[in-house]
Amino acid sequence: MGTSFAHDTGRIRRYDIFMTSAVDSTHPPVRLASAHGLATITQEGTVLDVWYPGPCLGVLNDLEPQTGELAALAVEDTARGTRQEVISLTINLDVAPADTADVWLRLHLLSHRLVTPNSINLDGIFSHLPNIVWTNFGPCLAEGFEKTRLRLRSRGAVTVYGVDKFPRMVDYVVPSGVRIADADRVRLGAHLATGTTVMHEGFVNFNAGTLGVSMVEGRISASVVVGNGSDVGGGASIMGTLSGGGKERISIGERVLLGANAGVGISIGDDCVVEAGLYVTAGTRVSLPDGRTVKALELSGVPGLLFRRNSVTGAVEALARTGGKVELNTELHQN
Repeated sequence: MGTSFAHDTGRIRRYDIFMTSAVDSTHPPVRLASAHGLATITQEGTVLDVWYPGPCLGVLNDLEPQTGELAALAVEDTARGTRQEVISLTINLDVAPADTADVWLRLHLLSHRLVTPNSINLDGIFSHLPNIVWTNFGPCLAEGFEKTRLRLRSRGAVTVYGVDKFPRMVDYVVPSGVRIADADRVRLGAHLATGTTVMHEGFVNFNAGTLGVSMVEGRISASVVVGNGSDVGGGASIMGTLSGGGKERISIGERVLLGANAGVGISIGDDCVVEAGLYVTAGTRVSLPDGRTVKALELSGVPGLLFRRNSVTGAVEALARTGGKVELNTELHQN
């Protein structure tokens, strides 16, 4: 168990975690993460965003030079009704987030590739994230935004990128070795491995992403991970866990091809192909070469399969793959 408290030092707010019980061999080690960040806060005290340029696993050293650089950026914006503060934060990754600044650090850790999707506690994050209007002048509270827009117009045209709880990843983190054709299609908290290419119709949600070189032209929903060498074809869809009551975390193995406009609601094993236009849900009835018919869920994670729809009978079939392995075009992934 642990407790935390905050104390202010001018514009630097520090949060510290102290362990109240000794760690012994019968308990797993506590996983901590820390960062210095720049928070945007409304006059009423609502945290709109926090930028953590250099998060790390473990505990921070005492005030690093970075806090001085951030302090120089801590300014007030009367038009948006906000101020910026430098915060220093240490969190326990195995317990639920405590507040908005905590959530933002976890999202940064994912996009900085310091942790992988589904490896840290994200329980209750939506309750800590206000609805934000993301503009070219920075984040604004959605409530009363038209008055804020009026004040901002003195600076020029106001562009609204979206109204959402999550921002675009690239406005806070640009991971090395990736290509993102449309910044609006990748949320902060996405995990993009080196060599990943996300084309214009690709989408990657928070707590989801790629674990190796991948082509993403379809949708990777929350909690979904895609293995090395796989191709999510144009318009393809992978079910997540955010809506519809689904609890199954879906993974796409290595060297997998999801054809254009295909979809899956089960995990797909290594070296599999899902035919273009075929949607395989957990309850889809699938015919096997031995004459049996099973629910697709029974084939979840099985490697080396071709999922297709028989063009004569209309039945969904799963056959052993006999062709060559799925190979990506290496020139498209030298990012």
